[in-house]
Amino acid sequence: MTTPQGYDAIIVGGGHNGLVAAAYLGKAGKRVLLLERLDAVGGAAVSAQAFEGVEAWLSRYSYLVSLLPQRIIDDLALDITLVRRRYSSYTPDPSDPTRGLLIDNADAVATKASFDRIGAPADEFDLFERFYEHCRRLTEALWPTMTAPLLTRSEAKRLVTDVGGSSEWDAMIEHPIGDVISTHLENDLVRGVVLTDALIGTFARADDTDLQQNICFLYHLIGGGTGDWDVPVGGMGAVSSEIARAARDAGAELATNAEVTAIDPAGRVRYIVDGAQVEASATWILANVAPATLDALVRAGTEVSYGREQLAAGEPSAGVFEARPFGSATDHNPNTSREGAQVKVNLLLSRLPRLLDETVSPEAAFGGTFHINESWSGLDAAYSMAAGGGIPSPLPCEIYCHSLADPTILGPELREGGAHTLTVFGLHVPSRLVTAENNDEMRSRLQAAVLESLNSVLAEPIEDIIMTDAAGWPCIETKTTLDIERAVGMPKGNIFHGGLDWPFLEDDAPVSTPAERWGVATRHPRIVLCGSGARRGGAVSGIGGHNAAMAVLESE
Repeated sequence: MTTPQGYDAIIVGGGHNGLVAAAYLGKAGKRVLLLERLDAVGGAAVSAQAFEGVEAWLSRYSYLVSLLPQRIIDDLALDITLVRRRYSSYTPDPSDPTRGLLIDNADAVATKASFDRIGAPADEFDLFERFYEHCRRLTEALWPTMTAPLLTRSEAKRLVTDVGGSSEWDAMIEHPIGDVISTHLENDLVRGVVLTDALIGTFARADDTDLQQNICFLYHLIGGGTGDWDVPVGGMGAVSSEIARAARDAGAELATNAEVTAIDPAGRVRYIVDGAQVEASATWILANVAPATLDALVRAGTEVSYGREQLAAGEPSAGVFEARPFGSATDHNPNTSREGAQVKVNLLLSRLPRLLDETVSPEAAFGGTFHINESWSGLDAAYSMAAGGGIPSPLPCEIYCHSLADPTILGPELREGGAHTLTVFGLHVPSRLVTAENNDEMRSRLQAAVLESLNSVLAEPIEDIIMTDAAGWPCIETKTTLDIERAVGMPKGNIFHGGLDWPFLEDDAPVSTPAERWGVATRHPRIVLCGSGARRGGAVSGIGGHNAAMAVLESE
């Protein structure tokens, strides 16, 4: 057993949030150790050559950027290029896939014509535009607060009301988001396009009273105040690599293949490197893991006593890993065990597929978010099927074609040959459907469901244009919720690390410590959350890491 010298902060988990925290603390002159169990940092925000012998680097688990504040980019001097997509979305009509709704950010006349083509009421386009204008009134007010100490609910409401957003607050914060969507929009397909932002990664219905769908909707629209989702040039791995560069330049020590096995709330961490157990101490521990994972690590640390000698004077604890009462580290969030609800499929195609809708080019359709089988009624039916224990049929899906906006993720030969990547995100696939015993079978069934859903809107079978790797296998990779949990440590495959929180505190919430004010507190004073499980966490944003670092620095 080896024991390194003490640190100011130990960060458990090397995802992008942990790297952001490491960079900020390093810049502040703190001695920082970051521990990552995988052989590279970046967590879920990485790029990988997923297919043997094929020069295509896929953003395997995350793919777009909306919530990364310009403030973090500027503070850390990050060299990151984000590309804005011209098209917002294309959604074929499930009842007649020879027509669909194309939302073109650069051409309102064409978008209006698309509304007419699907049979929407004459005023539906104007109501759709007005709906998002009202949403922006709220998101533009709240966005600057994401990297500041938390407001209370009353303060946040007053901030929104002061810019004329009292009705928006009521519609988006106080009542199920389905109410306002169904009240102001009539067309089944248009309603579904709006609703999807409330359901990505969240197993919910439009009218659920716990409002998880509302919080998910808010986070999908709040980025930059506008809700634009951009493509990172070089893939998601380029974003994490640049943040890691900033952390190293700031003096942080980044250790990979270092698996944390126990955390003592008094300030010590046990981990394994090259088969050897190592202990390190720190004034602060920043948990860039899911709250449920943190709880397990603290349980391991509090149930074991090493019987070591007293620490040297000045080190942070007189007892090392001593047994003490255990409770949830994250009592602030009762939804830490909430399940993920998606299947992710990555494909490499020889070219873009032809559509049943001949009025829209494949480049336009795949140039934004391609929605499949996501009408309002279809999404609700899919939820009911999944809640009943079955795979939804047809499966609601969203597709992202990274290579259209950023061809640099493909090698020269693939680019010249017209190849493209597709990432498919299948909705309403709760983790309860997948077990260790049936995971292989479910992976195969879910992959088939995704391809069937795709084929329902294509003029040719998608299978005919899937490329093969060096061994002759189709270039298709499917990840269930269990696969995601095993690969990147997201319990139940939940991409948000658990249930989402509003980006403000309830009026009676405790705010006596910096950690509480920044939304990163746990029940252990020296442990703070710095990942997606923190309040205002989720997505590739760096906000959890920024806010944890600010709480630590404010506590000095």
